Parts: sequence; structure tokens; C-alpha cells
Amino acid sequence: MGLQIKRNILAIKLLNKIIGEGHPPFIVAEMSGNHNQSLDRALEIVEAAARAGVDALKIQTYTADTMTLDISEGEFLVGDPDSLWKGSSLYELYKKAYTPWEWHKTIFERCRQLGIIGFSTPFDETAVDFLESLDVPCYKIASQENTDIPLIRKVASTGKPLLISTGMATLAELEETVKTASEGGCKDIILLKCTSTYPASPEDTNLLTIPDIKKIFNTEVGISDHTMGIGVSIASVAFGASVIERHFTLRREDGGVDSAFSLETAEMRTLVDESRKAWQALGTISYGPTEHEIPSLKYRRSLYVVQNMKEGEVFTKDNVRAIRPGLGLPPKYYSHILGKRARNTIKKGTPLSWNKVLME
Repeated sequence: MGLQIKRNILAIKLLNKIIGEGHPPFIVAEMSGNHNQSLDRALEIVEAAARAGVDALKIQTYTADTMTLDISEGEFLVGDPDSLWKGSSLYELYKKAYTPWEWHKTIFERCRQLGIIGFSTPFDETAVDFLESLDVPCYKIASQENTDIPLIRKVASTGKPLLISTGMATLAELEETVKTASEGGCKDIILLKCTSTYPASPEDTNLLTIPDIKKIFNTEVGISDHTMGIGVSIASVAFGASVIERHFTLRREDGGVDSAFSLETAEMRTLVDESRKAWQALGTISYGPTEHEIPSLKYRRSLYVVQNMKEGEVFTKDNVRAIRPGLGLPPKYYSHILGKRARNTIKKGTPLSWNKVLME
């Protein structure tokens, strides 16, 4: 192991967006099949995503025939008892979920009009050729395709930035995938930590893998998150995620192949806002008061005279206490003060300083 790809720059420039160190998380809304075979709804999803503040919207480019065979038995049926799609044939599922290719141009144009990036996940070489004809700015490789070396080589040959979901991939498989993409002409690779269950559980997410991926492959790293809610996505920022991809829909109650684990508009808006706060909170390694904490120093405890004292009177636990504000000697000198005498008369409420102590 230990493959290190050479990165041209510290951050990836994607049209008017920057992904990487020093920049807030890049948020991708995944439409998938949540358009429910309505172009009008697809465009509504684009508009809602833009209102929510995402950086990009992603669709998927395939047909049922490029994905599988029209067979409704055996291994061509979804058999996982916990699957949202249990009992469906793969062909019928993809036929229901696919985004008609004639919609792509309209969807991407609406993205551009609204100031967000539109791009797609191709699932075979014909999809790459089609997307190239639309001049998409980048590509995504889905988890199930991250070992499809010919497809990765084809996408890499475009020279455009490539996001790759890591779902199910072993370290050896990821090494082969990244090496193929890098040697194939892709200079900017973003690996997305992903758990390929729908929905995914937080227990299976393993966010500690994110910094490990970055260390091993020297790429930008993000997350393609299928969990419910936004907690996992926000937490990923603390581990170095520079990209967060989430499935997105208008209303889960409207149904759709991926609606059950998709965010709605208000949730996506919250994700955008809170992930930015999480990124801002990372800051730098810092000790001591920040600039804005300096005024609060006066509210530390310090040593004060709490009873009127005469010249020569002994400092005791009754007339000296550590209280707020912090204008007197630090509390660590308390034991040094006790038993010593007042140099002069001291009024109750006076901060204690060394010039008020008679040093015998």
C-alpha cells in the first residue's frame, strides 16, 4: 500500500468553487430518481437545492439496458430482506429511477442559471461520451462502479475532476482505482467515504477512515452519506471532509426510489449552514485567549480584600478571598499572602497587589 498521487494544487478549482483546505465543505445534492419521472419535478428539485445553498447538484446517467438485463428472477431480483427495494427486479428498478437523457441539458442549464454546478455519475462508457457532449465540469463514480477499471479509465481520460465513492472497496481495490484514475489523466481526485447501505447506520459509517484515506492517497476526501438526519455529515467535517454529498428530494412523503433517506429543503439548508459552522470551528491549534476572549479575562477570579483592614493587620481567610473580577493577584498566591501584614489601610473591595503587602 502507500500509493501517493501527486496533486497539482492544495485545493481543487471547479468552475467558481474551490474544494479543499482553507475552504468550507462543498455540498452536493444528489437528485437520483427522486424526480419520479417528471421533468417539472426535477427542475423543482434543482431550484430547491439552490435555495438551500448547495454548491452542486448531481444526477445519474444510465438506462435500464446499460445497467442490467430484463430478467425478473434469481439474482436479477433484489433479495436483501432489509432493502427498500426488496422484491423488485433490477431492470424495473433502474427503469423507474433513471433520468431520461433528453432531460440532462435542461437540468444542467437550470443549474447554471441558479449559480450551482450540475454534473453526473456515468455508469458506462456511452454515458461518458454523452456527458462530454454536454461539457460537464466533473464526474462521480458510484460505489458499485469503483472497481469498474475500464469505466474509470474512460472518465479519467477526460482530465476532469473525479469524485469516487469508496463504498465496499478494500484498500487494495481503492489503490488500483486511484492508480488507474491518476495514470489515466485525472489530476484531481476526491475520494468520498461511503457506506453502501440505504439507509446507512451511523455505526457502519466509520468516520475515522476519512483522515486515513487522506494520508494514504494524498487526495481530497469527503463523504457520501446515506444515514438519516445530518449528524454524521456534520461530524465528518471535523475529520477533514471537504465534500458532503446527500440525496435530496422535495418531500419524502411524495415517494421516490431514494426518498426515504433523502434530505428535504429545510434539512439541506441546515446542513449547509451547520457544516460551515463546523468547518469554521476547526480553526487552528491555539492556546491562550483569542482576541475576542481578552475582555473576559477581567471575569477570572483574583485576590480581593473583603473586609476593611488597618495598617499592619494580618491577612487571613476572613479578609482575603479569591473572587471575581480578575484585577487582583492570581489565586495561586493565596497561600503566600496569608499571615503577612497590610502595608497600609485597605478598603473592602480593593484588588490585592504586592505593593499592599508588607514583605517582612
